[in-house]
Amino acid sequence: MRKARKPSSSTTTTTTTTGGGGGGAAAAMRVIVPLQGVVQGRGGLFLGTVIPCALFYFLQLYFKSRGGGGGSRRRTQPPPPSEMETLSPGNSSSSSGLQRVHSRTLISPRGAGAPAHVSSRANAVLKQSDGPYYEGMKRVEEDPFDPTRNPNGVIQLWLAENRLSLNLVQEWLADHATGSITGRELSVSRAATYQPFDGLMDLKTAVANFMSQVTERPLFFNPAQIVLTTGATPAIEILVFSLSDPGNAFLVPSPYCPDLDADVKWRTGVEIIPVPCRSADGFNLSITALDRAFNQAKKRGLKVRGVILSNPSNPVGILHNRETLYSLLDFAAEKNIHIISNELYVGSKSKSNQENHDEFVSMSEIIESEEFDKNRVHIVYSLSDDLSLVGFKTGLIYTHNENVLSAAQKLSRFSSISVPTQHLLISMLSDEKFVRQSIDFCRERLRNIYIEFAKGLKKLGIECMKGGGRGFYCWADMSGLISPYSEKGEIELWEKLLTMVKINVLPGSSCRCVEPGWFGLCFSTLSEKDIPLVMRRIQKVLGTCKSSS
Repeated sequence: MRKARKPSSSTTTTTTTTGGGGGGAAAAMRVIVPLQGVVQGRGGLFLGTVIPCALFYFLQLYFKSRGGGGGSRRRTQPPPPSEMETLSPGNSSSSSGLQRVHSRTLISPRGAGAPAHVSSRANAVLKQSDGPYYEGMKRVEEDPFDPTRNPNGVIQLWLAENRLSLNLVQEWLADHATGSITGRELSVSRAATYQPFDGLMDLKTAVANFMSQVTERPLFFNPAQIVLTTGATPAIEILVFSLSDPGNAFLVPSPYCPDLDADVKWRTGVEIIPVPCRSADGFNLSITALDRAFNQAKKRGLKVRGVILSNPSNPVGILHNRETLYSLLDFAAEKNIHIISNELYVGSKSKSNQENHDEFVSMSEIIESEEFDKNRVHIVYSLSDDLSLVGFKTGLIYTHNENVLSAAQKLSRFSSISVPTQHLLISMLSDEKFVRQSIDFCRERLRNIYIEFAKGLKKLGIECMKGGGRGFYCWADMSGLISPYSEKGEIELWEKLLTMVKINVLPGSSCRCVEPGWFGLCFSTLSEKDIPLVMRRIQKVLGTCKSSS
């Protein structure tokens, strides 16, 4: 074992400093003392004393101006007693009382430093939290209407949700849910292990058959061309991601559902170019307007990659006829772009306008029967609305394009449906009696509620869009009640409805409607008993509007 060398007194000096300048003086002396010997040897006693002293003085000034820097380490004042602890003999191996200094608070005090970083993408999303959509949702969450528990709460007429056949779903679940999830057909090894992200083939087959039923057309949907997702939102986002690049754009006829802005833009970096549709044309899509919007986007340097069409339209509730769809397909082929056909509410169309002899036509029917390029058409559908299963979050992509299909299958890993949910839906959709009953019951309820709701508004002098009624909205013209006739006047009326009588409705400006005064009122969340209450509340606001006009 080596013995520790005893430090020599001639070579070791202990210096105690008490402040910022002491360290600088010691450093200066280490320079001055050798220099003094050199100067004395050459210039005599006088120069050997004056020159080093002057140099010492200037070095002192330099170190003081640097705050004690220049190679010397600044001593830290001892921490206050509150930041020190004395180690008791029982807690330390040393018999003497040692002091523990909380140096962590001295090095990095809590609450100090810059705020935690958030990405520019997240900040862009945070900026979207303003406006009627989020304000209305917040008010509903804080004070939701309930006919028995909170009859004076906020009535939600903004959010499109079908609650009209919840009782049928509840009855079916009470009789079949346990067997569907825990029965023989669903072993633990199948439920608790990885399954295909894009969905079980049995569910794809069941959904394909259901789609054929709700369209009421002799259509065949190939299950192998289906990708299942957790609702329509990820289905649309996956298609936008697969068909375009950041900075590209999609044309979307307006008015359109406000959620589409988030679905398309938030995570893909893709823009939406609204294509204005007007009340004089029944809010029908015009190919002339499409072409104008396409050229305007081109002038702005935006590459248009496709058109997103809702059929039935949401929130207006009109059906696009065959001629419109044919023209749209020709337009897509001419411009070399894609079509995303959002057919969410096909099974929820009421029969309140049978006198118009209109019909729903799926894009799938047209591309199967005509010589159109199937690779340009992609269909989005969801079970959530037609079967009152919003919480089950089940949507799909249907496409003939093999590249898009392959990409969507891989991207579905971010939005895969839980296996127990899939097996429950397989059992539900395989029950033909329940499916037929649900479709007929839902359409009948939608028809009755829509008729009563539209009648109530008409008595108040508010007209609903003629030819509407598909889907869940009554698209109402309240332009005669706003002042001034502008988006500002429209938002002021929306605020009155929300604050004065606690009704949250959908203002047309949130849907990019170019005509002020149109509002969407979702009637599928109401019962027949709720309609008179809604009308009484609206009437209170109308009185203030008439008196102020």
